[in-house]
Amino acid sequence: MFNYLLKRLISTIPVLIGISLLLFFMLRMLPGDPAQVLAGQMATPEEIENIRRQLGLDRPIYEQYAVYMSRLVRFDLGRSARTQNPVIDEIWARLPNTVLLAVVAIALACLFGIPAGIISAVRPYSWLDYLVTMSALFGISMPVFWLGLMLVVLFSVILKWLPAGGTGSWQHVILPSITLAAFVVAFIARMTRSTMLETLSQDFTTTARSKGLKEQVVIVKHALKNALIPIITVVGLQFGLLLGGAVLTETVFAWPGLGRLIVDSILARDYPMIQGAILLFGLLYIFVNLVVDFIYAFVDPRIRYD
Repeated sequence: MFNYLLKRLISTIPVLIGISLLLFFMLRMLPGDPAQVLAGQMATPEEIENIRRQLGLDRPIYEQYAVYMSRLVRFDLGRSARTQNPVIDEIWARLPNTVLLAVVAIALACLFGIPAGIISAVRPYSWLDYLVTMSALFGISMPVFWLGLMLVVLFSVILKWLPAGGTGSWQHVILPSITLAAFVVAFIARMTRSTMLETLSQDFTTTARSKGLKEQVVIVKHALKNALIPIITVVGLQFGLLLGGAVLTETVFAWPGLGRLIVDSILARDYPMIQGAILLFGLLYIFVNLVVDFIYAFVDPRIRYD
């Protein structure tokens, strides 16, 4: 297991280099001059050129990338062009909010998605199955920003039960986490249903029923346990997406997370902040996949990483 972990950690190095390379050059291809955005519309050409020199944008692009990589090797993500604060400090200030939102959302998605998929598989082609299927299709098709706005209108404007945005208490987490979880519940429910239908038709399930075991034991101990690997895969992938894909939700609810930070940085053409935040997202996604691989070995003893 240690050798496998070491190999996976080493393999992340070229992946991160590839992410940094693509991100660096794609940002430079975007229209707009960061120096012009930072200087403002009334700035003189001399002021704009001075800002370009301070940001290092007057150098050749290959030299800019070499400087960026030399800093990255020393775990220095640079300073924000917008706030002049270290990028790493800005990211660490926002990261706990994004992680909290993603953890609550994935917990809600598992809490409702897995039981819904089990019920749908145990009673296939019943009204419960059709209800779960239609709800899953609705959840997948529904735009995140639309659901967030509708929840704000209902629970904040009309009922006045929950705050419309921001942070400060557990009540502020409810609406954005439900908005994120609604999309993930649909994926988890559909995957649980399909894998449970497959395992319920296997011979070992028929053998367990023939032994006189209770139906709950057959479903949970035998069918669900053997269907967990695909479910864990979907949960891990969706959790990784939640960490890096909550941009719209954080914007709608004014949630001070990394997603909103990236949006503000894109509007300000803050290259160091965009590069640092997205690179962190890539690292978190790799870490989540690594954790999922270890969960595989814990759930299924037949899986070994030799």
